[in-house]
Amino acid sequence: MKALVFHNPKDVRVETVEDPKLKASDDAIIRVTSTAICGSDLHIYNGMFPQPRNMILGHEFMGIVEDVGPGVSKLKKGDRVVVPFPIACGHCKFCSMELPTHCENSNPEHYGPEGGLLKGKGGALFGYTDLYGGYDGGQAEYVRVPYANVGPRKVPEGLTDEQILFMTDIFPTGWSAIDWAELKGGETVVVFGCGPVGIMAQKSAWIKGAGRVIGVDIQPYRLEMARKAAKVETINASEVDVVDAIRSMTGGYGADVCVDAVGLEAERSILEKAMNVIQMEKGTMKVLEKCMDAVRRGGVVTVVGVYGTTFDNFPLHQFFDKGIKLMGGQAWVHRYIDQLISLVVEGKVVLDDIITHKVSLSEAPKMYDIFNKKQDNCVKVVLKP
Repeated sequence: MKALVFHNPKDVRVETVEDPKLKASDDAIIRVTSTAICGSDLHIYNGMFPQPRNMILGHEFMGIVEDVGPGVSKLKKGDRVVVPFPIACGHCKFCSMELPTHCENSNPEHYGPEGGLLKGKGGALFGYTDLYGGYDGGQAEYVRVPYANVGPRKVPEGLTDEQILFMTDIFPTGWSAIDWAELKGGETVVVFGCGPVGIMAQKSAWIKGAGRVIGVDIQPYRLEMARKAAKVETINASEVDVVDAIRSMTGGYGADVCVDAVGLEAERSILEKAMNVIQMEKGTMKVLEKCMDAVRRGGVVTVVGVYGTTFDNFPLHQFFDKGIKLMGGQAWVHRYIDQLISLVVEGKVVLDDIITHKVSLSEAPKMYDIFNKKQDNCVKVVLKP
């Protein structure tokens, strides 16, 4: 089969590789009909997360069931499914608590309580380095899906791939950012980052009852997409002091909720890059710092942008003095996905309006480069194997 294979940072290639095979009784083989490039894929592409061997990337995919193991009872050949990006067994302590990203069984080589960079990771993720299980991802013609009775969801009749594909990751991730904030109604929500996840968080904020939603970014084309797709006010952080702007828009108090949908790969100065080397850090936490500044006293900061290392000068004093509630992590897709599919079926949310590029899998290396360099007004890429 053809697949997008990571070799080294900035070196990904579409190659012919072996077809996946069933390895466990509850495995399924999916023929991929649509897959997408995620901002999180760029963390591997840019070397922010180590991956020493070649690996098929991609954790946003859907398709048709081609084969199932004898232990699979909920799927059959020919079923059309969408697959959550976390790999969860469905019966361990944390799966029983509806915390699939902390599954005890899917990542046996690197799992543990520490949550450190190189040890004690959480549950497995498709196509997301050996640290997260080493499972090949879905930017391919076929993919093996473990625990097939637990993760895949059948696609309702009448929906196109593009309407439902983002149930794999970015819509549940954006939803998590807002759900964790426990909106009561009428809040001002500021989302830092108007990429795919940020826009999904903005859409989610309206659904969950926000009174005002503001998107922040430094790329004009992303701000335009946020205004168009999520109907939000926007702030260009390259043109104004974003914290001052947010306070002026909120009577001097700050936002009720700030969402960090950027993570470690925010824009960095040369000095910041030098400090990264000295302090053995990857990327920057400047967006999280802006969230802590811009949120009101007693407000909520949620983090769905990815971070991979410790950072010096974490604003602990500010967190304490302002009484900020802080929550973050990988999205609990299995907990949310059925509810979110219903929102699409009922017409309460549209997801495919952020797609800017739909191309064949063979063009994936070029699209990684374009997406990474923020060229061609690229917000979201869908690949067709």
